[in-house]
Amino acid sequence: MDPISASCYSLHIEDNTRGNDKNHPEDQFSEVIVSCKSLSGYESQNFKSLIPQIIATAISASGHIVVGISLAFSAILIPQLEDANSDLHVTESESSWIASIIVIVVPIGAIAGGFIMDSIGRLNTIKLSTVPVCVGWVLIAMAENVTMLLVGRILTGFAAAWGTSPAIVYITEIARADMRGSLISCGPTYASLGMVLLFLKGWFLNWRTVAWLCNIYTVVPAILIMFIPESPVWLVSKGRVDQAKKAIEWLNKYQPALAGEKQTFSEMQLEYLVREKRQKDAENVGGGSAARKFKAFFQPTGYKPMLVLIGLFFFQQFSGIYITLFYSVNFFLDMGSTINAYFSSVLIGVVRFLMSMVNTYLLKRYHRRPLTMISCAGIALCMGVSGLFTYWINNGESTQTWVPVVLLLMYVLTSMIGLLPIPWTMTAELFPLEIRGIAHSISYSLANILMFFSLQMYRPLKSIMGGSHGIQWFFAGVAIVGMLYIFVFLPETHGKKLSQIQEYFKYNTMYLAEKKAPTKRKITRKDKSVEPKQGKILIEA
Repeated sequence: MDPISASCYSLHIEDNTRGNDKNHPEDQFSEVIVSCKSLSGYESQNFKSLIPQIIATAISASGHIVVGISLAFSAILIPQLEDANSDLHVTESESSWIASIIVIVVPIGAIAGGFIMDSIGRLNTIKLSTVPVCVGWVLIAMAENVTMLLVGRILTGFAAAWGTSPAIVYITEIARADMRGSLISCGPTYASLGMVLLFLKGWFLNWRTVAWLCNIYTVVPAILIMFIPESPVWLVSKGRVDQAKKAIEWLNKYQPALAGEKQTFSEMQLEYLVREKRQKDAENVGGGSAARKFKAFFQPTGYKPMLVLIGLFFFQQFSGIYITLFYSVNFFLDMGSTINAYFSSVLIGVVRFLMSMVNTYLLKRYHRRPLTMISCAGIALCMGVSGLFTYWINNGESTQTWVPVVLLLMYVLTSMIGLLPIPWTMTAELFPLEIRGIAHSISYSLANILMFFSLQMYRPLKSIMGGSHGIQWFFAGVAIVGMLYIFVFLPETHGKKLSQIQEYFKYNTMYLAEKKAPTKRKITRKDKSVEPKQGKILIEA
């Protein structure tokens, strides 16, 4: 899972963890249309009705390809810059900045994109983001010094986050409820595909040529976006009801006529969106509640999950998951493998691509704690044994240079099982509703800051640890400690309602010492000090 595209999983988790919350607007809408048996049966069985949504998803999410390219670009750029025949030379310190600077601007780009997409629309924001992305790639392709490379990396990282967050929001707003998780998973899948394409091109082409070609993956999606409608939710929020009607009709082009109903499905959906907007307008008359949200952060349900996430992201970043991505070619070269480093990087990209498609099933089917603990154990085992073989190979004690490559591929696979995706998903499900948006942004930003420091420290750590074998043993050690941390502190959230997760943090800090919430005493008729209405509420609770 990649940080830029992580929000897609967060939205999927939020959708799955509503439980039986009948007050959620989408659940209310489901109740409105569930009486129409022909519609509910059609939605669950007929694939044809999904075709417009699939087309819109495939086009709007295609910009994630350039996100994957941006993240992995340093992997092919740095070894070519450090080559003796390079026309632009860099120091180790400069190469660390080239690799990591893109990460530090991602949260800023995502936050800026949030404000812009609420102002000019989801699809218009994606189209607008193509300008800084193209400028960034042109600067990289024409770079004559390190400064131009850094500015180019900043622009591509900033605008990539700026352009992809609206895509995830757009898919969430147009997708059928039962297909939302599957459709939004297109984002990370596209990003993983971008990494594969980047490694393939980097194997045969100069980094400048690769940078020029990256503009194709930016411009083509922007052109295709012109052929799909804007989000009906956003159009209604801006009072553009006529345009929203056309958009809904396009998205529901293959919905059948509803037997026994005077309205079409599109008309019912539009009516609901208009009614929801009026309700929200009425609720917002009293103004904001910034002070209440600020206080909520100092409640156990605010600061406890934040501390748990910071620890989880620390072990994620310093177990080498993103280091081996950003420095993949150098990493293979340092391991002493005689297998082509670019080919090995392609294999890493393919494993990530395939696992990104498997992730949706894993996250829906299995519990979080065992997945992350198995992931940590696999990382520790693969890095520990790989470090041992790297030590033997570099000392001339072994010629089995293929072993570290296989173990690194297994390392990537096991990281994708849990430690890579699950921390990103939890940024949505651990926090209460009133602070979920801002808490997600803060934890997301802190994760990227930790990633920045881990990328910056890779070269110094490798030197301190005595070489590539030492850094691999360091990653293994971090993973083992991370497994213990998860065993002690990480609560299980799979299949839990958001209210149950909040209840856990009210009374608990360590999962191993979990205490149940105190049972509320039922009110009897003898308890005359309590009004009947209050008694009813306590009994129902």
